[in-house]
Amino acid sequence: MGSQPLTSPPSVPLKGRLSVPGDKSVSHRAIMLSALAIGRSRVEGLLESEDVLATIGVMRALGATIERLPDGAWQIDGVGVGALLEPETALDFGNAGTSVRLTLGLLASHPLVATAIGDASLSRRPMARVLTPLKMMGADVIARSGDRLPLTIRGARTPAPITYELPVPSAQIKSAVLLAGLNTPGTTTIIEPVASRDHTERLLAGFGVSLKTETDADGRRQISVSGPVALEPTDLTVPGDPSSAAFAVVAGLIVPDSDVTVTDVLLNPTRTGLFDTLEEMGADIAIENDRISGGERIGDIRVRSSRLKGVTVPASRAPSMIDEYPILAIAAAFAEGTTRMEGVGELRVKEADRLEAVADGLRANGVEVETGETWMAVTGRKGRAGGGSVATHLDHRIAMSFLIMGLAADEAVSVDDTRMIATSFPGFIAMMEKLGARFSVPEAVGS
Repeated sequence: MGSQPLTSPPSVPLKGRLSVPGDKSVSHRAIMLSALAIGRSRVEGLLESEDVLATIGVMRALGATIERLPDGAWQIDGVGVGALLEPETALDFGNAGTSVRLTLGLLASHPLVATAIGDASLSRRPMARVLTPLKMMGADVIARSGDRLPLTIRGARTPAPITYELPVPSAQIKSAVLLAGLNTPGTTTIIEPVASRDHTERLLAGFGVSLKTETDADGRRQISVSGPVALEPTDLTVPGDPSSAAFAVVAGLIVPDSDVTVTDVLLNPTRTGLFDTLEEMGADIAIENDRISGGERIGDIRVRSSRLKGVTVPASRAPSMIDEYPILAIAAAFAEGTTRMEGVGELRVKEADRLEAVADGLRANGVEVETGETWMAVTGRKGRAGGGSVATHLDHRIAMSFLIMGLAADEAVSVDDTRMIATSFPGFIAMMEKLGARFSVPEAVGS
């Protein structure tokens, strides 16, 4: 299949209310934990993207029975902790980085052998950070150089509990170790110097797992699970993904005379770094219908076009918005002054070197940007940038972010491929068109 380029021309004001798909992080975990429960769980609002469908396929291969019901909910009959089946064929994760890292945690404490494969993009992404603690627990791994896919893992027959301090803030590493701890006799403890996303902890509690969480004198969180444990089946609803809502939110802020509301968005405090930053930049943001559901804060986010100003985003905020820096960079391109983003080195090991991909895309559209190993500084234009073509490097967030840029620019912005958007947000184009945006296929491709 060839590429699918798309052009985003300047837009009319964006108006309306919309919902976004279920949160991807919660969706992955809901399927995995349901597969580990003994009995039947029901999940509503699941994000049916390629990444999550890959997780469903993997959990089926490991023994769970998973079915989509006529009402759109998903029914999962789990096999129980310790009872995962050895897969008959390689586990194909497609482009799902979260899924492969968390699943390696599950496999590490089960006495089976499995091979993990992925697409070209996922096969370039390093797995060393998650494999290091799993090997300490007794798992054996054979991987390509650089600890990349494809790799084969042999789970420990007698897994050993560990106390492990995260070298970098990472919900994926934390979750992988906690999931391995579910089938490990004794107490497994994660120490995180900086809080990362806590969806795994919240969902484990919903499945009846008792975690012990403490904060020491230095502010480090210690999260412990004592295994082996049994998970209770449960019914849950996945809230709207704040990472998906971010695109409509920024579009509503930078396209003149816009008024946009995104409903039922997850407002977990470990996920709201972008919204906090935009408020500091002067964004007109209001949270409406604020409530608690399933242990998570949920609300409707209303934004109106605003004059933004540059700010410094501290490194401590990176864990709560690591996926939102590309779209924040777009907001920064239309702000007055310079926005400096610190502690963003993790962007260099995403689907692509996301930091340089964003910088290159901004430069192609006339925006001044500087980068270092762990930082990026974007200086907003007095006019409105645009007119360039952006190389996405098969990165869905790069594609979506620069399509948003085109809506507020003086001239149209083109991206070289949009196929990968389906991995995380298959309804993105339809959502933006509902608000009034219009996209087109470049003439050279359509002629």
